[in-house]
Amino acid sequence: MIRILIVDDQALVRGGFRLILDAQKDMQVVGEAEDGRDAIEQARALAPDVVLMDIRMPVLDGIEATRRMLGDDAGAPRVLILTTFDADRYVYDAMKAGASGFLLKDVRPEQLADAVRVVAGGDALLAPVITRRLVEEFVRRPAPGSHAPDELAELTDRELDVLKLVAHGRSNAEIGSTLFVTEATVKTHVTHILAKLRLRDRVQAVVFAYECGLVQPGAQQRPGG
Repeated sequence: MIRILIVDDQALVRGGFRLILDAQKDMQVVGEAEDGRDAIEQARALAPDVVLMDIRMPVLDGIEATRRMLGDDAGAPRVLILTTFDADRYVYDAMKAGASGFLLKDVRPEQLADAVRVVAGGDALLAPVITRRLVEEFVRRPAPGSHAPDELAELTDRELDVLKLVAHGRSNAEIGSTLFVTEATVKTHVTHILAKLRLRDRVQAVVFAYECGLVQPGAQQRPGG
């Protein structure tokens, strides 16, 4: 059973999310919070698996609440950002704070439930359109010729190929199709990449890849390219 904490300053929104998620056989809403500070306290008390986090709230906003919540300990919940504000800087800030996914509030009910399952399963939810906006507008890349991080030298050529495709928002299945390997093999490569680069999940891998200049915005990645 996936335990969920809903955080939003509007009671009507919280109620709508609760109805959708409580209707799922594998989910249970264990609490609601109306601001970031309340969310942190409830997360500590209720130990949810996933927190649905609004961004703009009184007292403490969702980005700072996420940063503090995930800084508590290794057993912190996964955070799925939900907002009506399709603004690039919020996406980047949420990713840097450690959020595992980002969705707009107008997603269909089944998409919301699926997103919770993805995040609860330890994966990251990165819509290609969100990734594209992020890298084109807000990631600060080093100038051409800058020295690449030493950690990149630890990756094999195939792992570099996989990391580049992850950075373009590709799923494991899509990466496997591109590289002509199985989805299970891709998953193994991703696990090795995260371990070698000491990253928590795919979200951090995307930020790392663009900030170090490994990939460029708008470029279509090809194997070995």
